[in-house]
Amino acid sequence: MTTFDKILPTLAKLLQDQRSDVEPHLPLFVNCDLNGRARIILDAKHEPDEGDDFSDALQRLAASIHKHLIPHTTTSERIWLFGNDLDALRELPQTFPLHDSKGNCIPDVFVVDRLASEATWASIRQKSSCGDSIPRVVFYAMKGGVGRSTAVAACAFAMARAGRRVLVLDLDLESPGLSASLLPPDRQPAFGITDWLVEDLVNNGNAVSGALSAISPLSSASGGEIRVVPAHGREPGEYLSKLGRIWMPKFVDGGRREVWSERLERLIQELEQQHQPDMVLIDSRAGIDEVASACITDLGASRIYLFALDSQQTWSSYRMLFQHWRQHNGAGQIRDCLKIVGAMIPPWGDKSEIEASNALRENAYDLFLETIYDEDPAPSGQLSDNPSQDSFDSFSFDLRDQDAPHNPCCIPWNQGFAAIQSHYDRLNDMDSRLVDLVYGGLVADLNSLLRKEP
Repeated sequence: MTTFDKILPTLAKLLQDQRSDVEPHLPLFVNCDLNGRARIILDAKHEPDEGDDFSDALQRLAASIHKHLIPHTTTSERIWLFGNDLDALRELPQTFPLHDSKGNCIPDVFVVDRLASEATWASIRQKSSCGDSIPRVVFYAMKGGVGRSTAVAACAFAMARAGRRVLVLDLDLESPGLSASLLPPDRQPAFGITDWLVEDLVNNGNAVSGALSAISPLSSASGGEIRVVPAHGREPGEYLSKLGRIWMPKFVDGGRREVWSERLERLIQELEQQHQPDMVLIDSRAGIDEVASACITDLGASRIYLFALDSQQTWSSYRMLFQHWRQHNGAGQIRDCLKIVGAMIPPWGDKSEIEASNALRENAYDLFLETIYDEDPAPSGQLSDNPSQDSFDSFSFDLRDQDAPHNPCCIPWNQGFAAIQSHYDRLNDMDSRLVDLVYGGLVADLNSLLRKEP
């Protein structure tokens, strides 16, 4: 029997083998429902009149699909669905081209991947109108415990010391705590992001929006500012109950459905307009999670830091995500925002640091090369086999290219940042030179984003 992972490869082969039956009925959409069953959507003009049988071509195709996909399909007679507006179906964020075994798109054949979750990880939102001048930076990791939140706090501290105004959002909603790294207990604001998302559902966001953030005492006398928006307020209240409701969509503008990530985008735009930061730093939830998907794909990030330990678990997890982007045609929209961060590298000056950094770079390069980098174009002055490729600006880098997404910003392990009870107290007393030593590469990359922004 066919398993879920075999549905699309099996269908791709069937549709190619029976191309003569398929061709007259294109475009064709494979509808994968919430239970993992596949049916085929065709234009309504191909639907037989009441009492008539399906054409011989459709009957042959239905029999083949039923035979090879059982139990992940229905009976031959019920495989076909018909629609009048296939162009609208094509524009859905969960629709992507079906690929053959070589990774090539099959012309006019698409997949509609119905999910219970709003997160698809594939629909990449470009920069918002407000975010065009205010870079948003997401700190993300596949696993927790790699120093991601500490890096956000340290980078905010360093940027403020340089005179920058930084807005910090704790979007690790299911494991909050970043605000404790930047705010003492008596400076925590009354409300947080979860409060606003719940109140917004009943058009009561204004009741909490004035008390969502607080300025960190770590803000610099040089004119810099760290403004923190926590996951929850000073008193969490019914946090679990609120957390279970923030994912709800809202109906606005005469019935338009606004998904929760669009509501979050609206909140961030309001915060940007109100506080006018130079940069927004976002601490994302780790893993393949609804919040992480929103942070990475739905908020128009200028940079997405991918924290990585040099382990098989790390690379296999990122490979899964990158391959998903490639299959769903999302890689080209997001890859120039990505940047690997080497976490917990052995201390500087140690021979093992050089070896660890080189190994991390090589494994990251292999990952990008095999998934989301382009093949190298033909050398200058030499035509390739594909003429359309000759003028193509390839997204591809050498192993040691300093500007490449795979070239890591390395964070050396430092006892001063490890196993401390209060990051706020530690940062407050810390020699700024230690922050530069540990996080200097990351801060330099952040500054490069500010120089690139208009």
